[in-house]
Amino acid sequence: MWTLRSAAASPFVRKVRIAAAICGLAERLDVQVTDTGDAAGPLRRENPLGKIPALILEDGTALYDSRVIAEFLDMQAGGGVIIPKAEARFPVLTLQALADGICDAAVLRVYEERWRTPEGRGERWLEHQSGKIERALSSLEAAPPKLSNPPNIGQIAVACSLGYLDFRAAGEWRKSHPKLVAWLDDFAAKVPSFRETTPS
Repeated sequence: MWTLRSAAASPFVRKVRIAAAICGLAERLDVQVTDTGDAAGPLRRENPLGKIPALILEDGTALYDSRVIAEFLDMQAGGGVIIPKAEARFPVLTLQALADGICDAAVLRVYEERWRTPEGRGERWLEHQSGKIERALSSLEAAPPKLSNPPNIGQIAVACSLGYLDFRAAGEWRKSHPKLVAWLDDFAAKVPSFRETTPS
């Protein structure tokens, strides 16, 4: 078994769990909820950054972040399952980077509001992060990624980023991105692990 350091709300953990399911490796994962703020817990020894997800292999080797873990899962599944081989991999990895960037900006907004008092919050910083999200969503709305069978890591990452915006921002993105709403509905219908990993 591999131990997956996890938090229910993390879109990056969700991406790994969906990737593992598509690769046929979900049963290899022991998903353990981890407090990233616990200085005495194992996470900071396994990943000096203290971030999740971290995948702990049987020999104690720790893999992080989600992009590295996805590469590992694809390799374990024989290669070319969620990450195409040769030059076809680069558009997929770029799509993953775009979707991960949405999550990064959304998480930074959450942290700004969670860790700072209202008078200490940087409104320009929040607007800066919101701009990243909106530009990325506009790009995806203009050309939603065509779903492959099975979905690749870029498509998985897009679904997780939209799911995270649903979770943290009450689905505000849906009002002005109808093509993406339809795309996510299609993804959810075709990928059972997406619904199974919905944060509560």
